[in-house]
Amino acid sequence: MQDQQLFEYAVIRIVPRVEREEFLNVGVVLYCAKTRYLNALCRLDESRLLSFGCDADIHELNAYLASFIAICQGNKETGGALAQLPVAERFRWLTATRSTVVQTSKVHPGFCSNADEKLAQLFAQLVL
Repeated sequence: MQDQQLFEYAVIRIVPRVEREEFLNVGVVLYCAKTRYLNALCRLDESRLLSFGCDADIHELNAYLASFIAICQGNKETGGALAQLPVAERFRWLTATRSTVVQTSKVHPGFCSNADEKLAQLFAQLVL
């Protein structure tokens, strides 16, 4: 288990009507402190979202998710001031509890040897 690294992840969710507490998993964010890895994968399934009977602005939601990824990747041009924070602070800010349309699950830990592969695996398992 020497090559295994501790990681933390959260599921990114769209909550069209916060008062109903219904949500659609649209992505995963993964953070590994030892390797300073922070990244997210997102995919908004518009037909599934519309099945909630909501009239959400799909373009706006996609822009929010793109910003989420830009912050993870430290892209200062599209991620703004948050993208300039240290990696750990960005992850904690992105996964903080909030009652907005874009939310994350609680943070879960695990071990992996390759963060990119683990992110892809979690995305396939929890979103696709």
